Amino acid sequence: MRFSLKLLVASLALVFGGAALASAVQRSGGVSIEKIGFAGTGGIRMSGLLYVPSDATAQAPAPAVLAIHGYINSRETQSPYAIELARRGFVVLALDQTGHGYSDPPALANGFGGPDGLSFLRTLPMVDKQRIVLEGHSMGGWASLIAAGVFRDAYRAIVVSGASTGTFGAPDGDASFPRNFGLVYARHDEFSNLMWGVPIASDIVQTAKLKKLFGTNETVEVGRTYGSIAAGTARKLYMPNQIHPANHITTSGIGDVLDWIQQVVPAPHALPTSDQIWYWKELGTALGLLGAILMLFAVGGLLLDSTFFEDLRGAPAEAHGATGPVFWISVVLTLALPALTYFPVQAEAATLIKPSAALPQNITTGLMAWALITGIVSLVLFALWHFTSARSRGASAVHYGLVARGRATGPLVAKSFALASIAVACAYVALLVCDLVFTTDFRFWVVAAKPLSALQWRITLSYIVPFTAYFLVLGIVLHGQLRAPSSQPSFARRMLRDAGLTAGGIIALLVVQYVPLLSGGTLAFPEQHLLSIVAFQLVFVLPVVGLSSSYFFSRTGLVYPGAFVNGLFVTWLLVGGQATHFAFR
Repeated sequence: MRFSLKLLVASLALVFGGAALASAVQRSGGVSIEKIGFAGTGGIRMSGLLYVPSDATAQAPAPAVLAIHGYINSRETQSPYAIELARRGFVVLALDQTGHGYSDPPALANGFGGPDGLSFLRTLPMVDKQRIVLEGHSMGGWASLIAAGVFRDAYRAIVVSGASTGTFGAPDGDASFPRNFGLVYARHDEFSNLMWGVPIASDIVQTAKLKKLFGTNETVEVGRTYGSIAAGTARKLYMPNQIHPANHITTSGIGDVLDWIQQVVPAPHALPTSDQIWYWKELGTALGLLGAILMLFAVGGLLLDSTFFEDLRGAPAEAHGATGPVFWISVVLTLALPALTYFPVQAEAATLIKPSAALPQNITTGLMAWALITGIVSLVLFALWHFTSARSRGASAVHYGLVARGRATGPLVAKSFALASIAVACAYVALLVCDLVFTTDFRFWVVAAKPLSALQWRITLSYIVPFTAYFLVLGIVLHGQLRAPSSQPSFARRMLRDAGLTAGGIIALLVVQYVPLLSGGTLAFPEQHLLSIVAFQLVFVLPVVGLSSSYFFSRTGLVYPGAFVNGLFVTWLLVGGQATHFAFR
């Protein structure tokens, strides 16, 4: 109990200390932050975060920026831009696209929400309507371009990161439209073929499409300003040495956006582009995320030490796992199977499963299908091993953590679910407090734990059972088949081993994907650009799954507590962070 108490204190310190740091950074210089909601086209309810400098008032209106995130992100993803721009005196509306965050579904509707966001921004009394800039990353860039096309005289300039004109509903561009256009396009962007028609991102400078946009017949020069800011025809290309999702999490990607905006609309409180503090906010929310994860272990450990949950406590039965070459074959299959199924299963799911009230989030549905297929194949392989080898050596459900000697299984499963629910609920309540007091969530880069809306709670019920089933199978494999009967490592080493076995295959897949890209070529599987970026979330989430499964199995000898904790926690993260494609109307 003493260790669990210390861990709980540490987790609370990380959660609230991180939130306080993040809050201080995003309010630097007296900036206020407000959650806002407004009615969009067709009655769709839109949401956003409004950053207002202290000297921006109805009597002294300030320039403003509409900041729009990319696909399967949310308004908080734009906080690096919003923090830096607000410090420089800009009012910033960080918008949730339709179907993202707390804006109503479906995703992709109403020009991704861009025109409605611009219309709302222009109604705010502290905004100078003659000095509005549109900013967007990826699909948010398309949203910004659509807004510019709908309201051609309602903005002064636009800057997009990792986006393009004439793609996915965004209007085509030429030397006069859009007005004062800045483009930040990463040298190793994964979407260059989709957006600009060339396999290698650095080659966009030679495309007819970009030349037309920049009003030149020559190769477009990076860093050169074309046209005239006064005439509204200015253009500039930035090409930081990074990948697509790094645009909104690097000082270079943020700095390029700041550079363009301050060129076309002078900042009330001008600062060098190198003067950035947003990463301290990112550190704060990352500490909060780490604290929330540690809280799962701390609260779970304290509950196991309590009288009510004491019948869950127990050492694992003796190991009857695979040995010799079979063990190493099992290790290879455990690592390889998630990687081999990741792209094909999700691609097939996207074709076969359309968004519905039951399964309304396309990416979450794809991940669910991947987990189920991987789990089914893993279970079949496990059964083959059990019936051809392990059973003859005395292995049974007891040794796999499915039942406990001398204890009824049903009550143990129920108590396992209760323990997991309380542990995850404590982390969730801590998040609610941070959201209420500090206007922060738990996040790092593309991984975020957000408070769920009423609709997202409903959606969670659709996905929680399939994900939990996969984590149950994973636990059986890790602690049954891969728990060798001799030379057992220490508790800490077992946890690290299980984390590596859980995440190693996806990490290897990303290495295979990105080494060719970062070497100057394309992704190994170029058509899988989006799912590759989605996999970055799994690099963070899956090690937590392995650690949780290992910890609770070691404390209880059962696979259920870890599977339930993982099912609740991962489904919460996925549903809260993904786009909803079904309209629910």
